[in-house]
Amino acid sequence: MDKNFYSRLTEILPEDRIKEEEPMRLHTTFRVGGPARFFVMPKTAEELQGIIACCRETQVPYYIIGNGSNLLVSDQGYEGVVVQIFKEMNEIRIEGEEIVAQAGALLSAVAARAAEASLTGFEFAAGIPGTLGGACVMNAGAYGGEMKDVLTEVQALTREGEILTIPGDKLELGYRTSVIAKKGYIVLEAKLRLEKGQEADIRARMEDLKNRRVTRQPLEYPSAGSTFKRPEGYFAGKLIQDAGLGGFQVGGAQVSEKHCGFVINRDQATAADIAELIRQVQAKVKEDSGVDLEPEVKRLGEF
Repeated sequence: MDKNFYSRLTEILPEDRIKEEEPMRLHTTFRVGGPARFFVMPKTAEELQGIIACCRETQVPYYIIGNGSNLLVSDQGYEGVVVQIFKEMNEIRIEGEEIVAQAGALLSAVAARAAEASLTGFEFAAGIPGTLGGACVMNAGAYGGEMKDVLTEVQALTREGEILTIPGDKLELGYRTSVIAKKGYIVLEAKLRLEKGQEADIRARMEDLKNRRVTRQPLEYPSAGSTFKRPEGYFAGKLIQDAGLGGFQVGGAQVSEKHCGFVINRDQATAADIAELIRQVQAKVKEDSGVDLEPEVKRLGEF
């Protein structure tokens, strides 16, 4: 695929936004992962359409990422195209009590802009380590709030290259899922409906949530965020703790002692270390409590 495919990509994007054999550890919050054969950074919906069409026509696999949270890339890397929707597509604008933002905007940046505009309702997302696009795909949530509370519209690209505007009530937002995830759409931008509030109160709420995160989560180590989905009727971290797995380690990967729901890259872990640790935690929790833990972290490449 290489020479011809590269030249086709250069017809869509400038060469400074196309990288070859790009180490994915530079682009994931776990700080692990081998090279992506191609790594591209589109700036517009048209460029993105061109990339997807090119991949489909040449049958080259592609994968969309934001800031690389919630993702484990194999040590062997990925023999395809990683499409990063992040810093090149991160505009945020305020329209009255609504915020319209591109998919690459960090949730923390959207929350900060909301606070500046005295808009309340998005404080819960300020510390979620991801982009708006990913948050829409998986209906991200924290501290009693989730995207479905505020999301009124998403503009998305289908696999066939069509741009759709999907109203909030058609997004099928559930626990860590949506119609976007089910159909493999790519988020371009989203519209959030918030409410007028007092800037001081909004900032106080954000500060309170930040303090709770700092004291309870292992933010000092690379991780993908919360590693497992919450099993019905339980908390993943508590089940892992009760199984005696706090501090349990495989290679450089460790179950955080601060919060057992987080697997951390404690000391130059490989993706294989992390994957094996996750497998062993699942097995031990199943044996201990009979509960099946499902990873929230997505995987890319060969494991």
